[in-house]
Amino acid sequence: MKFYGTPLPNVELEPYSGKLIVIEGADGVGRSTHTALLRTWLESRGHAVLDTGMTRSVLAGRGIKEAKQGHTLGRLTMQLFYATDFADRLENQMLPALRAGFIVLTDRYIYSAIARAIVRGADPNWVRSIYGLALVPDVVFYLNIGSAEELVSRVLASGSGFDYWESGMDLNFGEDFYDSFVKYQTQMLREFNRMKGEYGFRVVDASRSINRVAADLRRAVARVVDEGKIFDAAEDSAKVFPAAGNSQIAKLRNAETSITSGEVREGTGQL
Repeated sequence: MKFYGTPLPNVELEPYSGKLIVIEGADGVGRSTHTALLRTWLESRGHAVLDTGMTRSVLAGRGIKEAKQGHTLGRLTMQLFYATDFADRLENQMLPALRAGFIVLTDRYIYSAIARAIVRGADPNWVRSIYGLALVPDVVFYLNIGSAEELVSRVLASGSGFDYWESGMDLNFGEDFYDSFVKYQTQMLREFNRMKGEYGFRVVDASRSINRVAADLRRAVARVVDEGKIFDAAEDSAKVFPAAGNSQIAKLRNAETSITSGEVREGTGQL
């Protein structure tokens, strides 16, 4: 068990039998969709799975959501709120599940929180020190897309429209949501790219179809959780997609505008 810095008080440092798998990426890139697909697939293979994500803690999750509704949440307060949310989920959800042998899938981890804080003016060293309590994951998959403009069609196709905070409207980047979203997400992508080497991301070409991205993720995850077992991509794809045919996945499929070739690239961490 390894942490980025100083772990939470009273955390036992004995090895755990579970696996911590992170899905990271910009808003609208498909993280939640692929987290759901991976959970369905892993459970079909007999694994116990816990999925979690930002603002899902009992302690702080509801408070963050309520505070954000007023569009007046201060930057420092926001950063500390997210850190509290993460610490609570780590201590009370992730670590107990890992000790029990679960595969923990997390839709975002500390990296999104760090990127958001830096884009909003936080000192990079300070915000990294806050998240020193984080457990080092077994693998981090970063869903990469070429530009913020490519995210726009996906966000619009989702039917939810531009979110105030995910568009960086609190930063006065633009007079309308579209301009602000593009400028904010461009800066977020820049921060993610800076973190790729530092945190050992495995980069996934998320501009391809859902099916191709999901197949590559399954292959890579299989190497982490099912070492030595034979992986049949075609068979596993047939198992997963009918069971996971929800509206979110359908909307993301409709938003796909191009399919490009890609493969898993280790070391530089590319998938």
